[in-house]
Amino acid sequence: MRRESLYFHLDFRRLWAGETVAEFGTFVGQTVLPILAATVLVATPFQMGLLTAAETAAFLLVGLPAGVWVDRMRRRRLMLRADLIRAALLLTVPIAWWAGWLTLTQLIVVALVVGVATVFFDIAYQSYLPSLVSRERLLEGNSKLQASQSVAQVVGPGIGGLLTQLAGAANAVLVTGAGFLTSAFFLLRIRTPDPEPEPHDNPRIWPQIAEGLHFVFGNRNLRAIVCATGSSNFAGGALTAVQVLFLIRDVGLPPAAVGIMFTAYGAGGVLAALTSSTITRRIGQARSIWFVPMLTWPAALLVPFAAPGWRVGLAVAGPIIYSFGGIVYNIAQVSYRQAICPDKLLGRMNASVRFVVWGTIPLGGLAGGALGEWIGLRETVWVTAVLSSLAVLWLVCSPLRHLRDIPATPEAEPATPR
Repeated sequence: MRRESLYFHLDFRRLWAGETVAEFGTFVGQTVLPILAATVLVATPFQMGLLTAAETAAFLLVGLPAGVWVDRMRRRRLMLRADLIRAALLLTVPIAWWAGWLTLTQLIVVALVVGVATVFFDIAYQSYLPSLVSRERLLEGNSKLQASQSVAQVVGPGIGGLLTQLAGAANAVLVTGAGFLTSAFFLLRIRTPDPEPEPHDNPRIWPQIAEGLHFVFGNRNLRAIVCATGSSNFAGGALTAVQVLFLIRDVGLPPAAVGIMFTAYGAGGVLAALTSSTITRRIGQARSIWFVPMLTWPAALLVPFAAPGWRVGLAVAGPIIYSFGGIVYNIAQVSYRQAICPDKLLGRMNASVRFVVWGTIPLGGLAGGALGEWIGLRETVWVTAVLSSLAVLWLVCSPLRHLRDIPATPEAEPATPR
């Protein structure tokens, strides 16, 4: 019924607006900061690598303890602090540039700390959603949030490039910082009480980290989801390391066409986010976690067949189909995680999952670069395509295959080994 839609849930709309603006700020910033480093600060390739690593290192550095802290704090308040920290740090960049003090070291430190704040924000919002809407509406909520993220991923880099062209890279960072302030404004307007964190038996941080890891890996379905996502992300990281070189050198595309292709990949994700609710209603929420990837992830095998001429289309079709399935899967599995996890473990559960599945991306990048040097570009793309396709076996061979829908209530926590 109309009244049941989250479109009519005022506080969800505020969370949605805040998260949408934050996602745009994130993707614009990921475009603008490297441009600023490369053009204004004339960074070397090694320095660009340091900046890229700084943007994503936080998931490995603080990913696990962040989950404990999220479970110990009011989550909306933590999201507000993360937004304000990101805005303040990014606003130092144009100020330093105006004053003539901007250095690459400052840019790397800003990227690193903004990444830490993003880790806390992301874990907190995924843990906050079940307290804002009923667990029966998590799928709808995650679909809307994922749609915004997908649009930001497609449009954000273009906005960043346009802002850089019109106002200069440093001034474009100013707009990014203002975006996080806007996100904080929407979060401040939420009127639903921010739940008090539940007390924990053990105040020490490492036993609580172990409790979150044990919940994830002690559950066969969650373990399969983490292994599938981690395997897929490892393959994706390896592909990213050689993809541009493969498309330019082996497929023969000009750089401008490569950029257009990347935008097309994101369009598949947007379509998936908009249709995921319909798909899951038709086939079942749990089935979406394994059945949709089984149909779509093997499309990665089209990419290594790409070559000059009509076969260029294979390098477009494969990632679009794969991305479509990946987004439907992601919405379904995030909703599943949130539905089965007790409230007091949500932060640690989300942090444990993200630590593993995001931590494989830089490892995959290193492996892909090494393979590209050793066996060649096309051969490396073949390896990543096979790994991407096989990742679905974790899901197909799990108990998820026997479920249709997501449980409506949290599962009991597995006993923690003492």
